[in-house]
Parts: sequence; C-alpha cells; structure tokens
Amino acid sequence: MKPQILVFGYGNPARGDDALGPLLLEQLEARRANDWLQAIELECLTDFQLQIEHALDMPGRDQVIFVDAHTRCPPPCTLEPLQPCADHSYTSHALTPAALLQVFRDIHPARELPPCFLLSIRGYRFELGDPLSPQAEAHLSAALQQLEQHIRQQVVQADPPADPYCLSV
Repeated sequence: MKPQILVFGYGNPARGDDALGPLLLEQLEARRANDWLQAIELECLTDFQLQIEHALDMPGRDQVIFVDAHTRCPPPCTLEPLQPCADHSYTSHALTPAALLQVFRDIHPARELPPCFLLSIRGYRFELGDPLSPQAEAHLSAALQQLEQHIRQQVVQADPPADPYCLSV
C-alpha cells in the first residue's frame, strides 16, 4: 500500500513572502510525474490560514507536513516534528499547527495521530502587495529539495529495498 501523505501549504499570496507555503505546493505539484512521487498517495492542500476544520483532512494519513513562511527560523528553512499543544491560538484568528493537532486529538480520541512536521521557510517581506523577496525565492528552492528528500525517505521506509546479501533460490 502506498504511503498516504498530506502536504498543507498555507499563507496569503498577496502578502509577499507569506506566499511561500502555497508556492512550494505549486512546485511540488508540477513534479508529480516524477517516478518517486508515483510511489505515494500525495495530497496537496492550500489555504490562507489553518482552521479547526482542517483537522478533518488528517485521518487516514501516514504523515502530514505543514509548510509556512516564518520570520524567526534560520535561513533557508527548517523541518521539525510537531506535537499537539492547546496554545493561545486555539481560539484566535491564526491557528498554529500544534493547536490543529490538538483539535485532531480532541475530535478523534480513538485515532492515532499521524507523524506531523512543520517545514518553516524563512521569509522577509509580508506587507500587502509585496512581491516575493529574492531571498525568499532562493529559500523556496532549498525548501523544495528538503521536502522532496523527506518524502523520499517515507517511500524507502514504506518499501525498503531488497537485502542484496539475501538471494532467493
């Protein structure tokens, strides 16, 4: 069975570098024909921001990867595991991925939470009408490479190569 991976890119394309999440998903979708991507069930979702309803997109996944622009992560990007956490964003306008994972746990107490990660891409300009900054554009390429490497590892774990020392007779 193919690994079920959800990649969720969020951000506002009209706010400069805040578009990094959706832009990364556009580039990933453009590579969907690559052989190694055929080995997984990949779903790409985008939105302006996370909502509690997005917890309904997570059941049945083997992994969920959130992608967003950040001002405090080291350039070009970081990929970190996430844990559920009911934080102050739980009832605010801007929900964090950790708070969304807590919503998943709250509405699906009997279901196991899939491994979840946050790919943070360093951004610099976030004002309405700003174009994508040159630095963020370079970081976008590095983030796509890191995401692809991470997904490839999932493919190998799901279908490990045959042991070259074990020959069948």
